[in-house]
Amino acid sequence: MDLVIGPLDLPAHVDEALAVQAVAFGLGPDEVAVRRQIVLRHMTYPGARALGATTREGRLVGFVYGMPNDRAHWWSTVVEPYLRAQGHEDWLDGSFVITELHVHPGYQQRGIGRSLITTITDDATEPRSILSAIDVESPARALYRSLGYQDLARRVLFPSATMPYAVMGAPLPLRRRPIDFHRPVPPG
Repeated sequence: MDLVIGPLDLPAHVDEALAVQAVAFGLGPDEVAVRRQIVLRHMTYPGARALGATTREGRLVGFVYGMPNDRAHWWSTVVEPYLRAQGHEDWLDGSFVITELHVHPGYQQRGIGRSLITTITDDATEPRSILSAIDVESPARALYRSLGYQDLARRVLFPSATMPYAVMGAPLPLRRRPIDFHRPVPPG
């Protein structure tokens, strides 16, 4: 299986991307509808960009998007008190925020997420990257740690989120390791 990692016109492919996110993150139709509006708004922000992972047949199986962080954005206003309490408020400045990163479960554990996040941050002019992830030990958090992200704040509560999040940060460029897009697809 060959995959192409490249620029993604996310507004034009928002429904495909959200279908990947819905499966990867367990979202229902109402959550997808809300996130659709958020994604479309985010993509109007200065410096926002997206990458996709597509199969040779053109099927989107993963995506990432982010932007230079802005303290006025909703996410920053929520995480700022948590970061300040840990002495890490300065991470809100000079950071490229990874807003979303999702890979379809049938394509996970092949380095696709790693390739997406390293590729998008390689083009960042900021010296570091910041993101939030559900605050549990998970493959996503292990991936972020392997790239150099460290916990900046934990037990961060977002309005309407059912689980706490961790805010993580890493210097850029992110750490590297070899990837293998050719790992066999599991049956099913």
